[in-house]
Amino acid sequence: MTVFAGYSRYYDLLYRDKDYAAEARYVAGLVETHAPSARSVLELGCGTGAHAAELADQSYEVTGVDMSEGMLDGAESRRRSLQAGVAARLSFARGDARTVRLGRRFNAVISLFHVMSYQTSNEDLAAAFATAREHLAPGGVFVFDCWYGPAVLRQWPATTEKYLSDQSTEVRRVAEPVVHPGSNVVDVNYTMVVTDRNTGVSETLRETHSMRYLFTPEIELALATAGMKLIDSRGWMSDGPPDFTTWGACFVARG
Repeated sequence: MTVFAGYSRYYDLLYRDKDYAAEARYVAGLVETHAPSARSVLELGCGTGAHAAELADQSYEVTGVDMSEGMLDGAESRRRSLQAGVAARLSFARGDARTVRLGRRFNAVISLFHVMSYQTSNEDLAAAFATAREHLAPGGVFVFDCWYGPAVLRQWPATTEKYLSDQSTEVRRVAEPVVHPGSNVVDVNYTMVVTDRNTGVSETLRETHSMRYLFTPEIELALATAGMKLIDSRGWMSDGPPDFTTWGACFVARG
């Protein structure tokens, strides 16, 4: 996505505290529950391939798609760093979640880290769901997470600040939200000050990520329109249903 043009360079540093291994196990558990024989996975919006690599380590054959060249560069770099057997189960391609067509089907299509919330219009969401349906093999499942409307409106978006560093780089990121209740969208305005610790030189990056919060009935309708049926929904990384406390929610549909 073009909104990740600058962001992608520091993506892994910003999310190095994210437990990708646990999240991949969680998603694999959902896939195994609803499609026990699944071995092939398509990930729409794979970013730098962290989830994909963890799933490949669990013996899934994973194809990751992302529209950001910077993200895909990071994904390929990660793939080359893996053991040969794991790397052989990974592949990446450039494409838009709304329009990409790979000409093959998978046992599971996944889309994580709120990629579906980036589909802010009904048309974009319908197109992304159609992509998932197009790539599902018979009996396959579509697993995705998103911002969950009831929790977003109960907790309400707030300004947050994050600071991270490694040996060469310091990043201070401020996220300032603007809520558009008429369209169920939050514009998250990111300002990142990146400092080279060796030279002291800083640069400031600004990006706006527009995020749509979704409600179960509209998800059910959009899935049905795309030819899928909602079969499971949970608070992200939990076994319980989404509620007012679960900003992130996970949905499973069958094609």
